[in-house]
Amino acid sequence: MPEPRAASTVVLILALLLVGLAAQSHPPVPDFLRQRENRRLLEADWPKLIPERRDALFNDPSAPTAGNPNGDVPLVMFLDYNCPHCRAGDPIIQQALKNDPKLKVVYKEYPGKAPGSKFAAVAALASRKQGKYEPFHHALMAARGQVSEFSILTIARQVGLDVEKLKRDMEDPAIEDTLQRNRTLATELYITGTPALVLGEEVIEGVPEISTLESLIAKAREKLSVDTVPDHHFAIF
Repeated sequence: MPEPRAASTVVLILALLLVGLAAQSHPPVPDFLRQRENRRLLEADWPKLIPERRDALFNDPSAPTAGNPNGDVPLVMFLDYNCPHCRAGDPIIQQALKNDPKLKVVYKEYPGKAPGSKFAAVAALASRKQGKYEPFHHALMAARGQVSEFSILTIARQVGLDVEKLKRDMEDPAIEDTLQRNRTLATELYITGTPALVLGEEVIEGVPEISTLESLIAKAREKLSVDTVPDHHFAIF
């Protein structure tokens, strides 16, 4: 039979373990409040940060686009081809484009550390030289499981890309420059994961349901129209 002191030590250890597990499952209220405060500060910063980076976000010629190239509302998507939430969001983005002829979508390749992510991003950007970015992009988004170099090149062949030319085009140093610019933008806008959308003067984590996304697009369009209304100055004689 264990001694009373040893038994009490065991009970204390078990109690500490249970407290630790409870803390992991239910973060302390101060942590939640800190996260909410951080979010509030970011929301206050974005209206300044996004306009300052408007050209880099919306008009970078190295960034692939879809929809109306002269659209009145640009929507930027930071993405990773091995990100399951990016894949789930792709049909929603396509539905938004189908429903809104004035929408412009800008794709920012932002690969994570998963094997194959950067290779997929480089291959996708290189596919633009053969005019195949969109079909290749959607095929990669529709892939099952983690994409690898082999599966990426297989998909490239299936969408009609010349794989040997694609491999040569992937060596263009301009592609790495594009990825670096995307990483810099993400850092400056406090984007730490994918998918992330930049719409109007907001950064949206994830891709919302189509009804919510269309409401956000309408809100951004309304704000843009208000911001671009010229001031009228009347002279009084």
